[in-house]
Amino acid sequence: MTAVVASPKIDGRKARGEKKRHAIIEATLRVIEREGIAGVTHRSVAREAGVPTTAPTYYFSTLDDLLIATLLWSAEELCDDVLQVVASGTAREIARSLAKAVDENRGRTLAEYELYLLAGRRPELKAAARRWLDLAVEAVRPADPVAFRAFLAAVDGLLIQGLIADVAPNEDELEPIVSFLIRGRDDFTATTREQ
Repeated sequence: MTAVVASPKIDGRKARGEKKRHAIIEATLRVIEREGIAGVTHRSVAREAGVPTTAPTYYFSTLDDLLIATLLWSAEELCDDVLQVVASGTAREIARSLAKAVDENRGRTLAEYELYLLAGRRPELKAAARRWLDLAVEAVRPADPVAFRAFLAAVDGLLIQGLIADVAPNEDELEPIVSFLIRGRDDFTATTREQ
């Protein structure tokens, strides 16, 4: 006779609440893309998310709480979407990813940097702004964390330069720069930990 193992009961209210919370965070980033941080209010986010006007304040009592949650979510997304390409891709793949970030995905990249830079003025956002660097180092586990952070700083610089350019650089323009940056990358990204 086979024993039946009861699966844990899924709390539908909790799942719906988490889904709504996530929708509010994504809506916040879209508002920032369109209007900048100055456009973020609980009301504008509720309208963007298609939720009751009280929902954002239920999940995030202050705008700082909302911005911190958006920064943290953005950091997770950035690591999921970009880190593997930046850490181990070819110069062409990295250049393509950067070109896409400053052209096709310009609004999102600009919104993420706007949030990131806001932390310079609002200390309560600093830990959330640093989160993506911590995630990057944790994911790659570089042999030389200083060299890896310098590489990431150069990528940040390329993105910022691309965002302020009159015409976004394409992958052909970025590839030689990226080739220069990743010389010796294996030396600083190869993990030194043996399992």
